[in-house]
Order: sequence, then C-alpha cells, then structure tokens
Amino acid sequence: MSPTREPVSVREATPADADAIADVHTASARELGGEAYDDRQIRAWLANVHPERYPLAEPGYRIVVAEREADDRIAGFGLLDLEPSDREDESTGRIGAVYVHPDHAREGVGRAILAALETAARDAGLERLALTSSRNAIDFYRRQGYEGVETVALEMQDGVPLECLRMRKRLDAD
Repeated sequence: MSPTREPVSVREATPADADAIADVHTASARELGGEAYDDRQIRAWLANVHPERYPLAEPGYRIVVAEREADDRIAGFGLLDLEPSDREDESTGRIGAVYVHPDHAREGVGRAILAALETAARDAGLERLALTSSRNAIDFYRRQGYEGVETVALEMQDGVPLECLRMRKRLDAD
C-alpha cells in the first residue's frame, strides 16, 4: 500500500451505493480488464452493468464497499452469494465480484474487500468459496489462496466469449 494512501474501510453496501458501484465496475473492467481482453470483449462485459442489477436488498447476498476517508468515491466493491444456485453443496458460497477502481488498484483495496467477504462467508457457516476470475485477476486470487479448477468461456452479450478461470478456496476457521 502506498504510504500516502489512507487505510481502507469496508462497510455493507446500501441501495444508495448502486450508481457508485456501477461506476467502479465500469472503470475497473475498462481499464484493468483491458489488460487481458480486447475492446469488443470489454464492451460485451459491460453491456449488463446497470445500477439496478446489483442485489443490494435481496436476502442471501452480501455486498460490501471499500472507502478511503479522504476520497469521496467508493474505491471498490465485492459481492458474495451465500446460496448460489450452481453450488456444489450447502457449505459452498460464491464470490460474484471483487472490483477495484483503477485509481486504487494494487493498494490493498481488493484484499480488504475479499477478506470482508470471506469473513461473512465464515460467519454464515460456509466452508468453501468458489468464483470465476477474469484473466486479469487470476494472480490476485492465487495470492489470496484460491486455486484454479478449470478454464471456462463465459458468454457475454452477442455471444462474445470471455476466457476465465473457475477457482475455489477452502476457508480456514478464524
């Protein structure tokens, strides 16, 4: 973390955060995702990013936002699905998103978000987490203890594929 940056605080997201979450999602996918995907793939990835699509008030989800005191924008967000429909068993949850605004990338924001989601998963009694990582985030997740399971192609708008890696992690008790 840069010595000039303030510490990261993570809190539960509220419906009032929806626009800011969509802004972070868009900026992150465009700039950071652009390291791994072409313009057509980025456009397809972002086609479904809309503030109303985040399950901010729905049961079974935990959405958090990261902030820095000196910044009036959200630095990042994360989404945890406690009861994903495609889960292997009842002890597995799914990380649906960890996005960091490019202005705050590689400064510990993503780690703070992921740690908060893992704590929420443990608190809910989950033993494992699964996720599907974009190519540009694979190394981040590996550093956090996630292991690759299989390469998949996620079909985005207009049938545009994004190569991703399904990953998982066994949660240790704190």
